[in-house]
Amino acid sequence: MKSESQVEEAEAPLLSSAGRRTEGGSISGAIFNVSTGMVGAGIMSVPATFKVLGVIPSFFVVLVVAYFVEVTVDFLLKYTNSCETDSYGGLMAESFGKFGSLALQICVMITNLGALIIYLIIIGDVLSGNDSDGTLHLGVLQQWFGNHWWTSRPFSVLVVVLFVMLPLLCLRHIDSLSHASAISILLAVLFVAICSGMALYSLWKGETQPLRIFPDFANGVTVFDLFTTIPVFATAFGCHVNVHPIRAELGRPSDMTSAVRISLVLCVAIYFAVGFFGYLLFGDTIMADMLVNFDQNTDSLIHTLLNTVVRLSYAIHLMLVFPIMNYSLRVNVDELLFPKGPVLSTETARFLSLTGVLLVFMYVAAICIPNIWYFFQFMGTTTVMCIMFIFPSMIILRDVHKICTKQDRVLAVLVIMFAVGTSVTAIYSNVHQTFLSKSNPIS
Repeated sequence: MKSESQVEEAEAPLLSSAGRRTEGGSISGAIFNVSTGMVGAGIMSVPATFKVLGVIPSFFVVLVVAYFVEVTVDFLLKYTNSCETDSYGGLMAESFGKFGSLALQICVMITNLGALIIYLIIIGDVLSGNDSDGTLHLGVLQQWFGNHWWTSRPFSVLVVVLFVMLPLLCLRHIDSLSHASAISILLAVLFVAICSGMALYSLWKGETQPLRIFPDFANGVTVFDLFTTIPVFATAFGCHVNVHPIRAELGRPSDMTSAVRISLVLCVAIYFAVGFFGYLLFGDTIMADMLVNFDQNTDSLIHTLLNTVVRLSYAIHLMLVFPIMNYSLRVNVDELLFPKGPVLSTETARFLSLTGVLLVFMYVAAICIPNIWYFFQFMGTTTVMCIMFIFPSMIILRDVHKICTKQDRVLAVLVIMFAVGTSVTAIYSNVHQTFLSKSNPIS
């Protein structure tokens, strides 16, 4: 007979495939799904971090964050392989009781909800432009058809939500999205290839912007500013909440470690390529959402066409990533509201109602929020750090099954120090800059 604690673990959030195990999934499908979770909206803010950090420190930070991601995913998989539970929430419940699973649940909901809102903001930037930084950047629809009510941000995003997002969100199992994930990764690679090609062509013609190899401390950049970029990278690499659902679909769950490592190598290459070539192409004019910079109409038809393809390809990529991120959000909200209810995917009315309410909320938030940079920083310094680094390390340090080595515990302490130190420093820097700008409005 199961004990009460085991029952709680079985009912913990982030259940693999919503409580249903699917055998026979391929490692290639797992790589696509993990990579899709990583190559989301975060890629658009990477070039802006190159502007702050410089090229060499940015590459170093990408490698450090990727390494710690691999370490913490290994923490989760090691404990999953050594105990009965098969979910992130189950691990937290096993180590810290209901409080642990609830803390994870809240962090996942905040993080995924924020990420999905960011996706819609970027899609709105692509279709209907952005003028939040004082400079008007036209969207694709405005460039093609001019300014009309049906090319406005509220209407264009609404059409995407109803006719693209909603059908994908009605798919009840994450394994149904593997083909969409594969297409989304191919679109991301296409985006990187075109962006890199445009940057190299501009370099050949001598039209690129000068690169900053190291931070420009002489012009106002401080050491504290450097820490504000780490949460952006951390948010970009987030994949922990999808590890267990994807692992549950593999024919051999042991392949999950290889899938994560291959995905990390792929995503490091993509992030560095986008950051370097995006910064090379636009220099200090790069915006928090790099897609907005591709709004120029030029005398060259090919150049204008490439600008349009770049923006639309990544907007479609985000539309395909959206249901992957929404999957764990919806499961966690349902678990919070209906902890004793049946599996969400078996309850049609509850499934559709929850899907609709969440989608309406995200749409309204995306229309009201103009800039993604501060959203990334907020999530990256709080909930993302907990999900990606602090919680997995705490599971290792708690070590309820006594299976961790001394090296595991040392790594866990280092990861927590990195996460907490980065978060505190970044929050301090953001608060300091906010008060400084208010006290010196002219500057």
